[in-house]
Amino acid sequence: MVAVLFCITLISSAGVGLVNMITVEPIAEAKQKAVNDAVLAVLPAFDNKEITEYVINDMPIKVYTATAEAKTVGYAVETMTKKGFNGVVKLMVGFAPTGEVLNVNVIQQAETPGLGTKMCDEGNPLIQSIKGQDLKQKKLVDGMLAVTKDGGDVDALTAATISSRAYVDAVNRAYMAYMAVVTGTEPVDVATGASKVKPTQKGGNNE
Repeated sequence: MVAVLFCITLISSAGVGLVNMITVEPIAEAKQKAVNDAVLAVLPAFDNKEITEYVINDMPIKVYTATAEAKTVGYAVETMTKKGFNGVVKLMVGFAPTGEVLNVNVIQQAETPGLGTKMCDEGNPLIQSIKGQDLKQKKLVDGMLAVTKDGGDVDALTAATISSRAYVDAVNRAYMAYMAVVTGTEPVDVATGASKVKPTQKGGNNE
């Protein structure tokens, strides 16, 4: 019986390992495609992009500086927060060269269906509160964008305050990274006020 159980376990483990080997690459490709699609969704047409990477609050943040005919047409910031109702929320936030928010695309979320998931809906209150606006001109709380319940002027999703705060937290981090690239300075850690950054640059295109 021990031998039989051993064989069953061995075969099961091998099967799991084989499935993982088969699926790991397609999953990685799907995630990368989602990121690429998000960049395209928040920026005007471009023919090249350069990637600058930061670590803010121990979270990786990427800024895609998009150009067309050697002229900067916008910045897409791949940002995240760990403050979602069910954990990590990842966004792609597009900024115009002049600072206005062009669009926001939700890359990853696991929020409550029908409540927090409405952050993905086109024209939801969160995006409507910031789209087309320079965040410096918003009603800031301690220098940061905030929902109305916290003294800011970003309209939260109905019955989803935690998810809304998470969304705003990720947008704040995106704006910090965007400003760091535009001004050539280091972003400031949202949580501690200290500079905590690991800048690297990569060339690239729109693939």
